[in-house]
Amino acid sequence: MTEPLLRVRDLKTYFVTEHGSGTARAVDGVSFEVQPGETLGLVGESGCGKTVTSLSILRLIPEPPGHIRPGSFIEFEGRNLLTLEPRELRAIRGNQIAMIFQEPMTSLNPVFTVGDQIAEAAIVHQHLTRRAARTRAIEMLKLVGIPDPEERVDHYPHQMSGGMRQRVMIAMALVCHPKLLIADEPTTALDVTIQAQILELLDRLQADLGMAVMLITHDLGVVAGSADRVVVMYAGQVVEQAPTPALFARPLHPYTEGLLASVPRLDAPPAREHGRLHGIPGQVPAATAWPDGCRFHPRCPYAWDRCRAEAPPLLDAGGGGEPGTHTVRCWLLTDPRRRTPHP
Repeated sequence: MTEPLLRVRDLKTYFVTEHGSGTARAVDGVSFEVQPGETLGLVGESGCGKTVTSLSILRLIPEPPGHIRPGSFIEFEGRNLLTLEPRELRAIRGNQIAMIFQEPMTSLNPVFTVGDQIAEAAIVHQHLTRRAARTRAIEMLKLVGIPDPEERVDHYPHQMSGGMRQRVMIAMALVCHPKLLIADEPTTALDVTIQAQILELLDRLQADLGMAVMLITHDLGVVAGSADRVVVMYAGQVVEQAPTPALFARPLHPYTEGLLASVPRLDAPPAREHGRLHGIPGQVPAATAWPDGCRFHPRCPYAWDRCRAEAPPLLDAGGGGEPGTHTVRCWLLTDPRRRTPHP
């Protein structure tokens, strides 16, 4: 095994809420690794801590109210990002680790041309002249498939469609050829056809540039064709992680099972529950009041007394791979006979 490009260990990011209503434990002991050149999918419902995890890696959490707790560890190429000076961190952020944010219209500055915004990173990090940076911006627009890049480089964000703005965001992120790209819900606001184009573009650019990608999404269908491994998050914790084929073939955590069952399938029987999709009952609890025991137990069809009283650790599910390849935070691994839904 090669050394991981990114190693996250026991990451805890908390927010002190206003009016004394408590501390929101948005990310509460998250650990995972990203290998060089791989695509890691980070999946879960809104509110599970995916975006806070990504912002913590780049130390973009607003302090206050947020803070990364002592004992958290984020290592990139052997350097602990949590101990770097601001100047050292700026040299990594946007240069070696780049991020595509959820909403391109709010992430792009409306008063600057897209060419200027793409060129800025090249000027700051690679010390290009303005002329050379403009040339690089045109190259990047061409690389991400925007037609007439020599003309589009002088356009403003409002002159572009949502799909084209998302391509501009990708061009901005990749202008310095980063080693790791964090893509936070890169297709959420786009229609299905444009979504597929953006995902194909990311796959092609990853193959061409050899970078690693951390793909954050609530949509398991997005990671199915793109990710090498999947980390499933729920209530601020990792509840399952496995290679993508293993996760889809044998989901072991009831939450993962529920997520997969809720994805529309062409091969599903037409009479399934009167044509309705499966849903997970209830909702993600508030980060200020995670349940005792297993955090999924109020919504779990298999929960028993131990689940309500005792929080499970990440357990090795085995399955024929390397130890730790497939891990699950669920007591069902110790008593699989209980995998029968209660009436």
